[in-house]
Amino acid sequence: MSDQTSTAPQSRLAKAWDSDFAYNFRRSPVAVVSFLVVMLLVLSAIFAPLIAPYDPFDPGSLDLMNGFTAPMAANDFTGDTFWLGTDDQGRDVFSTILYGMRISLFVGFSAVLFAMVLGITLGLIAGYVGGWVETIIMRAADVQLTFPAILVAMLIFGIAKGITPIEHQDTMAIWVLILAIGLSDWVQFARVVRGATLVEKDKEYVQAARMIGRGRGIIMLRHILPNVLSPVLVIATISLALAIIAEATLSFLGVGAPPTQPSLGTLIRIGQQFLFSGEWWILLFPSATLLALALSVNLLGDWLRDALNPRLQ
Repeated sequence: MSDQTSTAPQSRLAKAWDSDFAYNFRRSPVAVVSFLVVMLLVLSAIFAPLIAPYDPFDPGSLDLMNGFTAPMAANDFTGDTFWLGTDDQGRDVFSTILYGMRISLFVGFSAVLFAMVLGITLGLIAGYVGGWVETIIMRAADVQLTFPAILVAMLIFGIAKGITPIEHQDTMAIWVLILAIGLSDWVQFARVVRGATLVEKDKEYVQAARMIGRGRGIIMLRHILPNVLSPVLVIATISLALAIIAEATLSFLGVGAPPTQPSLGTLIRIGQQFLFSGEWWILLFPSATLLALALSVNLLGDWLRDALNPRLQ
């Protein structure tokens, strides 16, 4: 009995490893490399306090004499050496990237989660209830699609920041940013879930649930929702890259993360001010990090879309 119990987890792990999904993943070099890059960047951001050699946002640890130090070059005044150089305030660029990436990833994940919950809820209601409820939800989605997502996010960010007390604007800026990006990105989730719900609600298992007296909420959550999640996961993966880019764009324009909590977009905005004066590294390394993160997530989402598409099996 004990031998069977001890070998059961191994057999489940082996079964998962031999599944078609894992097999397709192993056969795709792009998916494997993208996954490794994403995990490396995410883990580096999570463990930034342990990895970063300096705390770039601690004013007491900054030395202005270290400002504009080139990568792997000794500073003329202090003799200190930094892997990726320093910015105008003497902050280690490598450390600022790790801490800035934490803000970008937190905003991206939170905004996509918020958009996914809102979009799935409205999509389920529109597809299952129908009638005037569906008309209102989908017409609102159509109206929002006529505007670029970044403009919608800027509008929502401006309104939310305007009604926030001045003394709380910096502390609430990240949450307002999440709200703005999430509200600008829920439409695609709602449209996909509504379409899948229209297909699922007329199937036998849903009709059987109605006949035994199950309520609308139970049917939507327990019966329909599990069968419409596959395309939602693909959209969420691709939307994560778009949300990270949207956050970087808003921060680059000066309407995103506050200077006290700079993200990758804020670091890029700071770096472009010194590009033509010769301090290229202040812009290059944060930009390359953002590019690697967004590209890897996008490639992983493309592979996931193909892997979960039964027509391509």
